[in-house]
Amino acid sequence: ALPILAMDVMRPRRNDPVLTVLTQDSMTVEHVEAIISETAYSGYPVVVSQVSQRLVGFVLRRDLIISIENARKKQDGIVSTSSVYFSEHSPSLPSSSPPSLKLRRIMDLSPFTVTDQTPMEIVVDIFRKLGLRQCLVTHNARLLGIITKKDVLKHIAQMANQDPDSILFN
Repeated sequence: ALPILAMDVMRPRRNDPVLTVLTQDSMTVEHVEAIISETAYSGYPVVVSQVSQRLVGFVLRRDLIISIENARKKQDGIVSTSSVYFSEHSPSLPSSSPPSLKLRRIMDLSPFTVTDQTPMEIVVDIFRKLGLRQCLVTHNARLLGIITKKDVLKHIAQMANQDPDSILFN
């Protein structure tokens, strides 16, 4: 049997909607708020752009919510149309634009990643040893998908059903 790889377990699967990501400097506050209200994920990968899908980090939902709420309350001029950025430097915007919201400090700059070709046996091991909640899957530094703890547990259960003497449980 061929080894099962990260790409076989990660989501999105073939017919799933695309992975929900944030871009590092091309979104507005209202755009980010819409993503938060339309999805229930505990966190979001941050990429350079939708086109490049180059991974720059990972940001937790609760940190996003708190930071935006605080900024709306305290930071002068942060409004729905304010630009949100995770990059070092603010995007160059027309002078008439409202102030931008820098969220780099809440981003994990080195989220745990595996390549799409990593055998699941290794992924399971990594999740166990590091107590991960999620792991991003990349190919040549481009984001392809995500594997959550739930996906890993499901994978372990499926393996156990196929092979009762599975080493995973010994």
